[in-house]
Parts: sequence; C-alpha cells; structure tokens
Amino acid sequence: MGTPDFARDCLKEIYESGEKIVGVVTTLDKPRGRGMVLTPTPVKQYALDNGLRVFQPQTLKDGAFSEVLEELKPDLIVVVAYGKILPQYVLDFPKHGCINAHASILPRYRGAAPIQRAIIDGESKTGVSIMKMDIGLDTGDVILVEEVDILENDNLEAVHDKLAVAGAKGLIKAIKLLDCGKATYTKQGDKFTYAEKITKDDCLIDFEKDARAVHNQIRGLSPIPVAFTKAMDGKILKVTRAHLAEKDFEGKCGQVVLLDKGIYVKCKNGAIVFDEIIPEGKGRMSAEAYINGRKISVGDILG
Repeated sequence: MGTPDFARDCLKEIYESGEKIVGVVTTLDKPRGRGMVLTPTPVKQYALDNGLRVFQPQTLKDGAFSEVLEELKPDLIVVVAYGKILPQYVLDFPKHGCINAHASILPRYRGAAPIQRAIIDGESKTGVSIMKMDIGLDTGDVILVEEVDILENDNLEAVHDKLAVAGAKGLIKAIKLLDCGKATYTKQGDKFTYAEKITKDDCLIDFEKDARAVHNQIRGLSPIPVAFTKAMDGKILKVTRAHLAEKDFEGKCGQVVLLDKGIYVKCKNGAIVFDEIIPEGKGRMSAEAYINGRKISVGDILG
C-alpha cells in the first residue's frame, strides 16, 4: 500500500527481491498538468508496468476493503506513504500484521513531514523506521531502523533519495525477519516529536533568524514547495538553492549586502547567499542571471 515516488522505490525493491506480491493498493488517479489529465500514482504506474494487480479503493472504512482482503489473503501488508488511515480490521487481517516504513528515527518526527522538519531543524542524521502498525499515527513498535546522514548542503530531494534506498533496504530485512520468526519489537515510549504538515507560513523566510536556520529552511523546502521572500517591488522571490556566507556583514536583517555571483542577504547572525531562485512569473534561474538583469541592488530590503 503506497502512493508517491518514495513508496514506488520500496515496492520496486520488494518486487525485485523475489517476494510474491499479491496486490498493490494505491490512491485514486489525480488530474495533473495544464491539461488536468488524470494521472496514475507512481506506485500504480510501476505496478502496471510489471503486471501487478492494482486496487484503488475510495475508502477503507466500514469494511469496504474486506472482500479484496479475503480474495488476496496476504500474509503481510507493507505500507509506505499510502495516504489513508488503515482501520483495525485491515491491521488485523494478515498473519504478520501490517508494517510501515516511516521516514524518521521514531519516536522523533512522527507525522506528515518528517524529512522536511528534520532538515529545517538542522538535524545531522535521520533514517527510516520499520514498525508494526497499530491504530495510532506512527506509534507502532519498531522492528528496525536504517540511519542516513544529512550533510550540510543536502536538500529535501537529496535526503529523500537516501531515505528511499534505506527504506527499501530496511523493508527487505524486516520481511525476512518476520518470515523466519526472528523479528523483535521495541516500544517507542512517550518521548516523541511531531512533524506537522508544511504550510505556506513555513515557507516564508525570516531574516531575523540566524543564517544557518535560514539555510536549513531553504534546503528543507527544495525542490518543493520552496522557501520564499519578497523583493522590493513586492513580488515573490523563491529560493531553491543557497549557501552560508563565509563572513558576516553590517546591515539590517533582510538587507542585500553584496552582489557577487550570488545574492548576499544579512541575517540576525551571519549572511545567507542565494545561488538559485525563481522570480514570480519566471522560471528557475541562477542568482547571477537575476543580478545581471538588474532586478536587485545592494541596499534592497527583502521580506
């Protein structure tokens, strides 16, 4: 059971490991692009490409999926970013229950945006927890954890890709442990944190923060949904890539203090350098191209 790219990568590894997949469950096709064409989820597309049976129930509530479960009789259900809450009757059906790959080191960062929040918070390490699911939100007993490093300039895409590999590896290990009866279960305890869904407010850059915090915000939200500020003309300026300036500058928070291939902006402590941006109504471009277009000047106040 899964929906996005992360889930597709995990499905691919399980399929290629030789496990017998009796069915793939994903969410409904959604309209995408300018033509709003109904588009299958990445998980569905991979399943169809490999001749796997696909199910897209509108709901799992009130026993709506019971008939399919009885037909398929799965020994185990693997859930990766499916997008729907599993009712108790689904959790209880398989002999080995349901396991989930969650993109954090539980019990930290339960919830909707664990990868983004870990980067924004400046974490140097994260991982994928393979847990036996219960009725709570990411509260189940942990079978194993695969850890990955978050490097200083890693963005959301880079960490996501590392976690997809780690998650697939962890799931294969967990399936083998369950199959031979050697899986162990560790309670999470009550010292947890919650990764709230990313909102527009999370994307607005606050230059009153330290430069490192701004840097973490920019990379944690790139390539989507992208952190942004406002230029002097009031138009949105999205920032897709940045780095920390090697020295501090005098000036007000949010002030452009230097233009030299990048846009240097003063923060509370230190300065951030915009390397790549998306001006409102334009495509992605280097900061240098934006500077050469004379769209910004030293002394401008952003935000």
